[in-house]
Amino acid sequence: MNVALTMLAEGKGDALVSTGNTGALFTGATLIVRKIKGIKRAAIASILPMSPPVLLLDSGANISVTPAYLEQFAIMGSIYMHKIYGLSAPRVGLLNNGTEETKGTELQLETYKLLSDSPSLNFVGNIEANMVPKDACDVLVTDGFTGNILLKSIEGMGKMMLRTMKDIFYSDTLAKISGLLIKKKINDVKTVFDPNEHGGAPILGISKPVIKAHGSSNAKAVKNAIRQAIAYADSGVIYSIARETKLFMPETPSKKTEESAVSGVSEK
Repeated sequence: MNVALTMLAEGKGDALVSTGNTGALFTGATLIVRKIKGIKRAAIASILPMSPPVLLLDSGANISVTPAYLEQFAIMGSIYMHKIYGLSAPRVGLLNNGTEETKGTELQLETYKLLSDSPSLNFVGNIEANMVPKDACDVLVTDGFTGNILLKSIEGMGKMMLRTMKDIFYSDTLAKISGLLIKKKINDVKTVFDPNEHGGAPILGISKPVIKAHGSSNAKAVKNAIRQAIAYADSGVIYSIARETKLFMPETPSKKTEESAVSGVSEK
């Protein structure tokens, strides 16, 4: 992993895909490849298997966060969904235990104010967990502790649903015949909940594309992670994030500063 990250930092590669330890990859990417200038913390951005898909960040890297971190997560996530999924104004939601703006801890209360006042965001307010599958937002921001629990809960629920469906359609002869009649529909559902379809999660905020794939990834997942890395490298996401960080810097960076912030990644 160290060799690969060093090669990426030295320009001997355009993107990196790893199925290795998440903590080691995140730390290595931060220290070796380094963050985009002006970004306080990088974040792991995971696609939740919804229709349409939802980008969750952070999904495990930053256990403790500040409102300023979450604001940057929201902006990075919005840029990613705009560039990769073609959304003109991605809807940003803040994961909370209620929809009212007075809900949550001090972190959620302060973050709500920041996101509401940010001119770069299409903020739609607080989002409860049961609203996530209901097309409530396109980007969902939270701390890495809560986000990782939500991500794994959704993954576990998806596996349980598929296992339950399989048990139903194998229960007797009539059920097997019914299953054959709707086999394509069942496969469509399996595709939605299959993490191998998404390949991996980008670490947003790093100056070059780094994709974290599941440690249990099969060949299909690795293939899709590589495709995802290529799309990420070609999208201009990193350059756009570098320009957007001018909002968080005490002075407006020069053109030269912007270019150095992305370590040679060209604008798309």
